[in-house]
Amino acid sequence: MATKKSKGFIFTCCAFLLAIIAGGESLSLAENKRNCSYAVTIETTCTKGADTSNHVSLRFGDKKSNDIVVHHLDSKHVRKLDPLQPVVLDDVSRKPFQACNVDQFQVTGPCVDSQVCYLYLKLAGNDDWRPGFAQVRVLEGPRLSSNYFYFRRYLPRHVWHGHDVCDRELTPFGVQHKRKVFVKKPSTHF
Repeated sequence: MATKKSKGFIFTCCAFLLAIIAGGESLSLAENKRNCSYAVTIETTCTKGADTSNHVSLRFGDKKSNDIVVHHLDSKHVRKLDPLQPVVLDDVSRKPFQACNVDQFQVTGPCVDSQVCYLYLKLAGNDDWRPGFAQVRVLEGPRLSSNYFYFRRYLPRHVWHGHDVCDRELTPFGVQHKRKVFVKKPSTHF
């Protein structure tokens, strides 16, 4: 038969172990919540009428469902690059997505665990835009950076348009891609 002291000791030990386990879980959740920095490079082609003054949204991520969404790429975080040499020409706030320009945006979001393998752009507005290429560089882990995603056509408006090379499988009928469906996440704002 257990005495009152031994019951208290067992209870204290169990409470201590639960506190350690709970602390470890909150630590792992905090690690998952950390943010990373990305440099997103987008070229606008030199075709007449290729530039836009509309809002452009960006969505990219990895095959482990780390989805980063930027609802509005704006001039506050843009730098003009020389298309032939990736050297910064200026760091002045300016209008992005002009014809024959390469723009670089600084983006902060959840960290990816594997290489960035999909990128989508969405154009909102009335004028056309013809991007050339886009690339995402992960500043904390260059090996996780994306390859180039090529567009070279006018984007449709108000829909996500891009490339996904995450889940592809070689079959006797060619390369098959799984279709990515984006579900709107419930809002956490009260």
